[in-house]
Amino acid sequence: MESKSRLALIAIGGNSLIVDERHKTVADQYHAVEDTVRHLAALLKQGYRLVITHGNGPQVGFILRRSELSRFELHEVPLDSCGADTQGAIGYQIQMALHNEMRSWEDKPSIATVVTQTLVDRFDRSFAAPTKPIGSFMTEAAAREHEAKDGWRIAEDAGRGWRRLVASPEPRRIIELDIIQRLVDGGVVVVAAGGGGIPVIKQDDGALHGVDAVIDKDLASSLLASALGADVFAISTGVEKVCVNYRMPDERPLSRISADEAKRYLAEGQFAAGSMKPKVEAVVRFVEGGGREALITDPKHLLAAFAGQAGTWIVP
Repeated sequence: MESKSRLALIAIGGNSLIVDERHKTVADQYHAVEDTVRHLAALLKQGYRLVITHGNGPQVGFILRRSELSRFELHEVPLDSCGADTQGAIGYQIQMALHNEMRSWEDKPSIATVVTQTLVDRFDRSFAAPTKPIGSFMTEAAAREHEAKDGWRIAEDAGRGWRRLVASPEPRRIIELDIIQRLVDGGVVVVAAGGGGIPVIKQDDGALHGVDAVIDKDLASSLLASALGADVFAISTGVEKVCVNYRMPDERPLSRISADEAKRYLAEGQFAAGSMKPKVEAVVRFVEGGGREALITDPKHLLAAFAGQAGTWIVP
């Protein structure tokens, strides 16, 4: 299909910026961004318009850990501010890497990062029963102290220690949608909704207020892709294709499936809750909401996938 003027929203995983345990520094993460951006620039060269979203789980974890270690000298950083900080930092890296990749182009688009708020329902059931572990592992004694002093919800996490639990409410609306749309219409490559957006609630008087929560990046990206009328919603992750019977003798990669097939696999429990399940749910929402096609693949296969030669495509 002709790519000229087609709009693609591409969601980059926050974990994909951490190559391994030995490469976690800011410089290491920038090198990982450079590798991904090379493929995004090639799509721009083909005529696509791009909106880029990204995860921020590890990066928020780093900020929280620094905050914990310095709490006897400095104020701790609230979770919504952590989200804003990482949107700026990762957006900056994407902007610089894209600029450098395109510096020899005669005709290159402008790039901008929009610090993005995502509206959630203040009565979302997840606030009453938070389940998302964040931050560093603690001893039970330290966790109980936070529980008593700070009102944290805490839980033991897989035998590795105790962690804070926060809500993960459903994304309802992208607050900055209008400015994102205007930038896209003006030919700007936009980085937005990092980490799913900063979760905010609307109070009775209409005022917005940030909350201690995290939003699923893929669900928020799906919401933004639908709101912008994107032609393609692509999730860049750690595998080339989605597989059923993953890591079993009869593992089978999927090249092209319908939304109904994807929902059947979800019902069968084919996809892990902490990894592939939210990605498949997000692309199903997009195509069932009127989107034409969605893609899940890894960065190095992105170009081949857009040419129909790799990745997993989900269609209505």
